[in-house]
Order: sequence, then structure tokens, then C-alpha cells
Amino acid sequence: MGRSRYFPIQLAFTLLVCAFLIVPVCMSVMAGFTSNFFQGIKSGFTLRWVFEVWDLYADTIFLSMGIALACLACTIVLGVPAAYVLAKRPGRVTRMIEEFLVLPLAIPGLAIALALIISYGQIRGFRLSWTFILVGHVLYTLPFMIRAVLAVLSSTDFKTLEESAASLGARFWQRFFQIVIPNCRSGILAGSLMVVTLSIGEFNLTWMLHTPLTKTLPVGLADSYASMRLEIGSAYTVVFLIMLIPLLMALQLWGQPRAPRKVIPEDDSLDGESGRSIESSISSGRTNA
Repeated sequence: MGRSRYFPIQLAFTLLVCAFLIVPVCMSVMAGFTSNFFQGIKSGFTLRWVFEVWDLYADTIFLSMGIALACLACTIVLGVPAAYVLAKRPGRVTRMIEEFLVLPLAIPGLAIALALIISYGQIRGFRLSWTFILVGHVLYTLPFMIRAVLAVLSSTDFKTLEESAASLGARFWQRFFQIVIPNCRSGILAGSLMVVTLSIGEFNLTWMLHTPLTKTLPVGLADSYASMRLEIGSAYTVVFLIMLIPLLMALQLWGQPRAPRKVIPEDDSLDGESGRSIESSISSGRTNA
């Protein structure tokens, strides 16, 4: 099939949109490596601003990464079972619960932070701890994990696979970890990418919850742009990208499909043929997903 006569126009429009999105990022990155942004490249390249950012804000970077990973762990532990229950019991009540779970997305981050301060602010040790920010991030990002996993489970006939495994003697935890989890792996990956990026970049909620000792990366970035040179703020953006991109690449590699593994039932009453049947069910489910 030949190219449409409108292909050059479509390509030009696509490149224009890409340039509109990418050029500001490139300009910001370039500013972090130039001696004087207002003089441009002729002022020379330097790593001075990157080192200054590391000296001034290294603690905010590590704190943000730690909170993001802790938030990811919490949303997986809470979100995957919740999505599993919602997918297994569809109905009017389930839809109401699902809408209730995504309610934090409709509320401004400042309002969520204010509600947390009113409810738990009097607990001084908790208020001054980074876990206070973590609670806010979990409330804000949990709906993304639930929705991503729920979408995959709703398109997968995991109930039939579970029933087949149960008829062969597989226990609940065997079915959950060896059938449900592998079949919703793509949803967990999609949710993880959103949770990590949102947690690291969340500003409004974090700005209300942070203290001078729990300043995170976005708060430090805003502080650097407000009180430091433009080059330092841009260098902070460069450090942010350097810290974030490898983590996202690692999550992408984790989400790549793997060869199905054999399931060896713990129950001695299951013979080898039963184990192969469960393995076949899992493989079939992954293929359908």
C-alpha cells in the first residue's frame, strides 16, 4: 500500500509537535551545562552547576527516590489485591467502590495535604517524618495502580484459569502468585511507571507536607529556581533526569515477557500431569492477555 499524498503534511505536523515538546527540555538541559545561559554556548560549557546542585540538594534527591520506591511498594501491596477483588466481584457495589478509590484524583493535592495535617498533624513524630509525605503520595498514586491492574484483569479470563488450578488442588496463594500475578504483570508495570514518576514529581501535596528536614526533589527544584541562578535550577533538572531515567528503564526491563515457568504444587496429591496442566493454563492466560 502506497503512502498517502498527505503523508508529508502529517510527518511535518508530527515533527513540529515533537519539537514543541522536546526543545524546551533541551534548552533547560543546555542551561545546566553553560557558564552563562544568557550569553549562550559562547560562554563555554561547565559542570560547575551540577556539582553545586549535588552539594546543596543531594539529600533531597535521595529522599525523593526513597519515598518513590516506598510508595511503589505500598501501592503494589495495596493496589494489586484491591484490583483483584474488584475484578473478581464485578457489580454495582464494585463500581461504587472503584469510584470512591479514585476520588483523591478529583481533589487538589493541597486539599489532601490539608486534610492530612488536620487529621494527623498533632502527632509530632509522624508530622516531622518523611512517612507523612509517603502517606500523601500513596493516597494520590494508589488509584493509578488499581486502575492499571484492574484494566488488565478485566480483559483476562483469569477466573477460568483459577478454577482450573483449584480443581487440580492448587491453594489460594499458589493461584494468586502463579496465575493472577503473571497475568496482570503488564498492568503492574504500567501502574509502577505512573506511581514512580508521579511520586518523584509531585509538588503541590509535598509542598504542604514537607518540613525543612524533609524537603523533596520537586520542592528543592522550586527553591533552586526561586533563590538560585537559572543555571543551578537547570542543572537540578539534569540531575533529576539522570536519577529517574535509569529507574524507568529498569522497570521496563522487569516488565518484558519471560518464558513461562513450571508450577510445582506443594500438595503431594498433585502429580506431574496436574502440574503440567496448571503450567499450560498459565501459559494460555499469558497468551490471551
